[in-house]
Amino acid sequence: MAVLSHEGTYPIMYGALPIPVGARHRNGYLARPDETGNVPVVFVLPDLDGMGSFEKDLCRRLAREGFAALTVDLYGSEGDGLELYNHLSDEDALAVIDELHQFVVSDDVEWNAEDTVGVLACDVGGRFGLIKAATRAWVRSLVLCYAPLTGDEDREHQVASYLDHLPVPVLGLYGAEDTLIASSSVDEAQRRNDHGQWLLYDGVGHGFLDIDGEGFDQSAADDAFARIVAFFKATLAQPEIQQLG
Repeated sequence: MAVLSHEGTYPIMYGALPIPVGARHRNGYLARPDETGNVPVVFVLPDLDGMGSFEKDLCRRLAREGFAALTVDLYGSEGDGLELYNHLSDEDALAVIDELHQFVVSDDVEWNAEDTVGVLACDVGGRFGLIKAATRAWVRSLVLCYAPLTGDEDREHQVASYLDHLPVPVLGLYGAEDTLIASSSVDEAQRRNDHGQWLLYDGVGHGFLDIDGEGFDQSAADDAFARIVAFFKATLAQPEIQQLG
């Protein structure tokens, strides 16, 4: 792994990490503080474009705040994102996330602070994150960024059916001008998940967090990331690490 010089709270280590999935390995990426000790873990579930520079940047930024952040290639590395997503079953994607959790709690990993994790999921990755949060006790908290809440009637799972069964803290971040996700569906999510916080950014569209995307909005992205960090710091274990040198 490469080591990044000090920026933010912690210097970090980051790089590609093959994730064992069944009898083979799937492409993954890990960023964590370059310290000794234990840190809370966040899974970053990719948007429709798959594991790319956006997800890796999120992992590095979270690592600078004291988290070990992992992302994984859910859809495949080549081809049209929508086509790859349509060919990926919900069950297969959910199984990969289960394998990711089994990896971080295995004897091969010594830096995780506890067996539970936080999940940060963007776009269609949010479908899988929401389902996991509703069905797996090892998900401690969930952040959804412009994740679709309807329109999945042809999939094995409909995420709206899980909104009433989210036992963990939830932070939902959406754009009020998102042409792909109706604001009314976000309002309905807030009604059905009243202990969560579902926010709409005025004048902002889809993909506002991705600096390389057409919908990027600097003001909304800065506010959203600050909220994400504060949310995970409040809901996950505190780092127990000792700075090197």
